[in-house]
Amino acid sequence: MNQPDQDRPDKRARIKPTTLKGFRDHLPGPMLAREHLIDTARSVYRSYGFSPIDTPALEYSEILLGKGGDESDKQLFRFTDQGNRDVAMRFDLTVPLARYAAQHLQEIGTPFKRYHVGTVWRAEKPQKGRYREFIQCDFDTIGTTSNTSDIETLFVIHDLMEQIGFQAFSIRVNNRRLLNGLLETLDLTEQATGVLRTLDKLAKVGPDKVAAEMQQAVGLSADQAAGVLALADCQGTPEEILESLAPRLESSETGTEGVARLGELFAACRTAGIPADRIQLDPAIARGLDYYTGTIFETFLDDLPEIGSVCSGGRYDDLAELFTSQPLPGVGASLGLDRLLAAMGELGLLETASTSAPVLLAHFDASHTADYLATARRLRAAGISCEVFPDSRPLGKQLKYADRKGFRLVIIAGVDEFAAGNWQLKDLVSGQQHEVSNNDLVETLEETLAESSR
Repeated sequence: MNQPDQDRPDKRARIKPTTLKGFRDHLPGPMLAREHLIDTARSVYRSYGFSPIDTPALEYSEILLGKGGDESDKQLFRFTDQGNRDVAMRFDLTVPLARYAAQHLQEIGTPFKRYHVGTVWRAEKPQKGRYREFIQCDFDTIGTTSNTSDIETLFVIHDLMEQIGFQAFSIRVNNRRLLNGLLETLDLTEQATGVLRTLDKLAKVGPDKVAAEMQQAVGLSADQAAGVLALADCQGTPEEILESLAPRLESSETGTEGVARLGELFAACRTAGIPADRIQLDPAIARGLDYYTGTIFETFLDDLPEIGSVCSGGRYDDLAELFTSQPLPGVGASLGLDRLLAAMGELGLLETASTSAPVLLAHFDASHTADYLATARRLRAAGISCEVFPDSRPLGKQLKYADRKGFRLVIIAGVDEFAAGNWQLKDLVSGQQHEVSNNDLVETLEETLAESSR
């Protein structure tokens, strides 16, 4: 006898599938584009001798607090764990690097060149191209104050942007020593942190609002605010800007050193043949994080500057001082992966395929399943990624699947083809189809895929 409905246990209420605000799932297509960018970054970093490391997602809160400024402290995902420990999720990869370098100094030695691809979390307001969970692709050189490492950092950024496929971009460069020297001449050293944080908003809010905030929030006079903002009016080539700033900073040893290091950097760029229009001196950029002490970098796409910097960084000579008495100066930068992907999507530069394999092997005849699987193994052994359709379905449905997923080629064989030792090769881009012998299959696929990649 059936149990009465009223006696049956209630079914659990269905949970609405949704993601937290500021977080997101990644579908195969965007994920393939993301992995391609990460692979490109790793390749460029390794070409300069950087080695990979990793650190935990969670750190003791005291490790992270106060390292990126008040704003970063407010954005920490911080909580007490089951062991009653005060912990927080890392907001960048640089502060954990400082802890890592201090803790493992005897093992890694200096100079130490590392890259790190990892997820970070910031509880900030989500906006276009910016999320609360995102991946950073960092590279850093630890244990040297040499300007050579600063210059090499710029070279890495330049090569990285080129390898990703961009030609129209600009790397804006400044030096905190130049900014601090200017503040010395204006008798504003004690207000340096507030002034630089406010100055960093210049591109977003404009000079009038920056001047007002400097006076109201930082306590500058109108003349002092005007003196700081005069930096934004510097025009010309890097050499011309540095020549105009040198007299204003000659009373400051810090400012003079900033001018000298920037001069050496731009001279090295000319010698190395880096296009002059891709490297700009922007005395107004300050980078908001408190730990920067020297050269700083921000990278913008010429076709989409409003999305913000897609690769930023700089020199931080004092970051590890709270962890060790051993001096551990460093310099490096971070590729803004998610912001760059958003920009590439807007510019139509992302591939639409949602498969990692260019070839689909159609499952046309169930009696030859083992032959399809064996052929796929042969292709993979030759370095050709391929997928075998799992079910013996009508060919039209398999071709529709292949087109939707973005496969480049489909190979087909039924009873007649197996008897003759041939395959049908269908090009989903051109729509053409022709017969290929089993012996020539690998070579033909290699040639076709090579042509499509040119």
